[in-house]
Amino acid sequence: MFGKKSFVVLGLLLVLILAVACASEVAPPQAPQEEVQTDEQPQEETAEEEAAAESAIEEGSVAVDSQAEITILINDSPWFGGFEAVVEKYEADTGNVVNLDVTPFPAMREKTANALRDPESPYDLLGIPSDYLTEFYAGGFLTPLQEIDPTFELAPEILRYDDSLYWNEAKQWRTSDGGELMAVSPNGNIQLLYYRADLYEEADLAPPETWDDVFAACEQLADPPTLYGFVQRGERGNAIRFNWMPFMLGYGASIEQDPGNGDFTVTINSPEAKAALDLYIELANKCGPPNTGSIGQGDMIQLLTTGKALHAIAVVATWGNMDNPEKSAVVGKINTAVIPRPVNGAHATAIGNWHLTIPRNLPDERKQAALAFLNWFQSFDVQMAYAEAGGIPVRSDVFESALANQMPHRYMKSYLDSMPHARHVLAYPEGAQVEEVLGLRLNQALIGELTSAEALNLAAEEIHQIFVNSGYNTGLLEPLPE
Repeated sequence: MFGKKSFVVLGLLLVLILAVACASEVAPPQAPQEEVQTDEQPQEETAEEEAAAESAIEEGSVAVDSQAEITILINDSPWFGGFEAVVEKYEADTGNVVNLDVTPFPAMREKTANALRDPESPYDLLGIPSDYLTEFYAGGFLTPLQEIDPTFELAPEILRYDDSLYWNEAKQWRTSDGGELMAVSPNGNIQLLYYRADLYEEADLAPPETWDDVFAACEQLADPPTLYGFVQRGERGNAIRFNWMPFMLGYGASIEQDPGNGDFTVTINSPEAKAALDLYIELANKCGPPNTGSIGQGDMIQLLTTGKALHAIAVVATWGNMDNPEKSAVVGKINTAVIPRPVNGAHATAIGNWHLTIPRNLPDERKQAALAFLNWFQSFDVQMAYAEAGGIPVRSDVFESALANQMPHRYMKSYLDSMPHARHVLAYPEGAQVEEVLGLRLNQALIGELTSAEALNLAAEEIHQIFVNSGYNTGLLEPLPE
């Protein structure tokens, strides 16, 4: 028989056992994290969401050892503030030193070329835009990243931007199929439709799906010269060439047949390309300001931010201007959408991203230091910080995060929805020459100096000659009736 004291001892033992068992089920204390505010009501996480969140936390940070000082050549662009912020974060987190040579776009190409032809590059990382990237890939001036560290890989969530981060030397083409990883993108510039969401909401209109929807909204809501229905970049050169790409691609047209597989037959004067150019001209005539042929990117942004444009196609890097009260009269009134499609066509957008690359003419220590920065930069936590600082992130999971529900980042959904339709064009060394031809002929058609058929036929002949001079396998379509 047990006495009273025995029961007391047993009771204490039971309490102790239960306390230990309960303690084993309690998670260890974690450092408090800043709550992310969204416009949505908080909801309980599903098991899948909880697992994804835990995975993101585990993979979110990348430790960096002490590295050599590096210098980055970077463009002075609307997204530079975000990049500068994460560079400062890198220095604070790692103790490593980064110098930035912030350069206006027109001087970037010359600085890049000079650095790559020096005995030793003054830069450890070069920011190179899509426009002339292939020239430096093909020239062998840049170091494949896995040549520096065979274990380096892009995070699965990093967006590939139509494979512009890769170079296949044998095919002379930017592709991950047999190609080497050459770069990490610091900015995933693609085109989006910017539109006055406040006016659409007042009129009970859904964001436009087709160009017919855009014409209808222009007719209903535009009030020129106070509010133009659609503003396009029509200025000669890159402006009109790049701005016209979603129209061309949306109709299934192309500049050349299949350059990735060596077929440079010129197809710019196809019936589909003519339909795309005719639509571009019609949109300018019916919905645009009277001087579309001279409008560049700065003019278009000004018309958007002063509230004089109902719609425009602009790159995502422009977004930071829309809600800046020092620059914008339409704070909170503009939203973005996937670029509309032809009624019988497809959605399309052109990519204009940048690439952080490592010169070949560097000692190994500097290459390692540059790669350490790239590996850190692509991590989840850094990309979240980049987005919060106003940069355009390059990870899909950042676009899917709670940031997308916040007003400052409302562009994120349409950005991610646009990615399946995003394409690179002019991805060969002669791209700048071809752009010069198209920039002239498209502008002449827009301002009425040539018909659309005349402009495209002339462009086809001139582009064909460029390809002949380069020794490509090329040809021509039958001319369009003029």
